[in-house]
Amino acid sequence: MSETFSRAFPNKPTPLLSHGLPFGASLLKHVDATFHATKVFVICSGSLARNTSRLEGLKQQLGSRLAGVRVGMRSHSLWSEILEVIANVKDCDADCIVTLGAGSLTDAAKVVSYAVANSVSTPDELGSLCADIAPERRDTIKPSVIPIICIPTSLSGGEYSPFAGATNDTDGRKYSFSGPQIAGPVLVILDPELATTTPDSVWLSTGVRALDHCVETLCALQSNENADEAARLGLKKLVPGLLRCKKSPTDISARLECFLGARDAMVAATSGVPMGASHGIGHQLGPAGVGHGETSCILNPAVCKYNYAKKANVTRQDAVAKILWQDVQAAAVFEERGLKKESADLGDLMDAIIRALGLPRTLKGFGIGEDRLQGIAEHSLQDRWVKTNPAHLDKEGVLEILRMVLQ
Repeated sequence: MSETFSRAFPNKPTPLLSHGLPFGASLLKHVDATFHATKVFVICSGSLARNTSRLEGLKQQLGSRLAGVRVGMRSHSLWSEILEVIANVKDCDADCIVTLGAGSLTDAAKVVSYAVANSVSTPDELGSLCADIAPERRDTIKPSVIPIICIPTSLSGGEYSPFAGATNDTDGRKYSFSGPQIAGPVLVILDPELATTTPDSVWLSTGVRALDHCVETLCALQSNENADEAARLGLKKLVPGLLRCKKSPTDISARLECFLGARDAMVAATSGVPMGASHGIGHQLGPAGVGHGETSCILNPAVCKYNYAKKANVTRQDAVAKILWQDVQAAAVFEERGLKKESADLGDLMDAIIRALGLPRTLKGFGIGEDRLQGIAEHSLQDRWVKTNPAHLDKEGVLEILRMVLQ
């Protein structure tokens, strides 16, 4: 087997991207030759550690280079667990952090590296690094130092971005960590064979999350042609790739196509184009108990319909719908569901794709009822991407979207 090794983004030096080798071989190669690391701390998915031998194999491959291991972290990167890992990383004096798993581990690793550089050990100190708590943000912030290598098993794409979100256990709100001092991963290793161990629900739902990056870029009123082109490329890889994965979960080429589509989606999403309410409200559905990818499954069609009804971005939505109809597999799904080009809007098409993938479309399945919507709406209004939604949103607008997906 030969490695494909390059920059993930054509105009940025990091992250680097490796695929073609088994993940362990690629990691060992770059730990030694690229980063010269001798004290590697691994954060591994709990399910991957319990249900497969991949972590044990990696530990054997790293040998004396392995400084420590954290197995399992809950969804949405809880501050309490991040503080535990910060202490572990400090204790073993790690010079490299490796994540083996999905998006919450990636976000946690970014915050851990950032926090270690700033001598964080308490919730208040961690809060002083948050981008959205301006009054309490410390005056002097040091840049992340410990490099991060990500081996993703999902398609959420956080490994391509320095931005991180983490949930404060005390108030249940997800906070942003961003700015020039926080660093994203320096290397992403893609292994589509490893990805076949990911539960279908996680793989497909995070794939919809990547689709959401593409759709909200293409529907944004402040986008640009470079971002739009990356989003179009991502859309054209992800839609057929996900439908193929649904049909045949062991299709390695489809898995790689999805991985590369998620990369394209993140080229778009990290280009400075503001996302919309599917992302913004989704950040607050996470702490309410909805999985990272499932927030997009539930919200994206509703947000598309809300913006379309408000005539906020009709031309841009119609252009995305045209791309979707051009895909043979997607068109077959639409026709099977009785949709017509002349009458179906983008929200209808996204709903059809998500349902064809067998993914959730309502809040009811997560135990979220009317009684919780007020709190979710209030938290959502503080999110930067609710503020940049194409159609203006106040609390009643957010509640309207939430009620569209209640049951």
